[in-house]
Parts: sequence; C-alpha cells; structure tokens
Amino acid sequence: QLQLVESGGGLVQPGESLRLSCVASGFTLDYYAIGWFRQAPGKEREGVSCISSSGDTTKYADSVKGRFTISRDNAKNTVYLQMHSLKPEDTAVYYCAADWRPYYGGSYYLPFEVYEYDYWGQGTQVTVSS
Repeated sequence: QLQLVESGGGLVQPGESLRLSCVASGFTLDYYAIGWFRQAPGKEREGVSCISSSGDTTKYADSVKGRFTISRDNAKNTVYLQMHSLKPEDTAVYYCAADWRPYYGGSYYLPFEVYEYDYWGQGTQVTVSS
C-alpha cells in the first residue's frame, strides 16, 4: 500500500526554523516528483515547493522563495522541506504528495498543481505564533 507520512511540524515563534520530512512506504520515491503543499484554515490548498524525481529541478512559491529549501534523499525514501525565517502566515497544515514522473532525459515537466498529484500524506501542522 502506497503511503506518505509527514513529520516535523510544530509550534514555533516567528523567525524560527523547522524541517519537515516526508517518508514513503510501500513504494520507492525514485521515479516520483514530490510536492509540498499547505492549507490554512478557510483557504484553498496551495503549492509550496516541489522537486523532480532526479532532484535536479525544484520550484517554489513566491511567498517562500529564499526561506524554504526542498531536498530529497532517495536512499532514505524521504523528501525534506527546510523552513527558515518562519512567519505567522506560514501557519497551515503541510502535506506532501507524489506524482509518477520519472526522468528519461530531455525536457522534464515538474508539476506544481494540487490536481496533478496522485498520492497524499495526512499532513503535519505548522503553527508560527509569538
């Protein structure tokens, strides 16, 4: 059974850091693009960052550029989201998601929309408050 499990969320003060982890079980992440998304109360789920199956290509939402870094360790079947300089507006449930998208060479389309991802974790809460 394909499963994604997020961890690392918590309550932090503005300016602090957190690192989220997304661990896959039941399948290998090697051929999947992975996205991090978040959903705040009363708002739609939005893309935060995503990374290609090879790890060579990444995307970030404008609101997190320069503060968040996505990375992956395929040997550990894990994708990370390092978050620095957290702001109250970063408060949300953070989800990781997987989309089957191996790299065969040449151009590579990295999805960044909610509807483009097939497998989702249950989410981890991040709260930034003083």
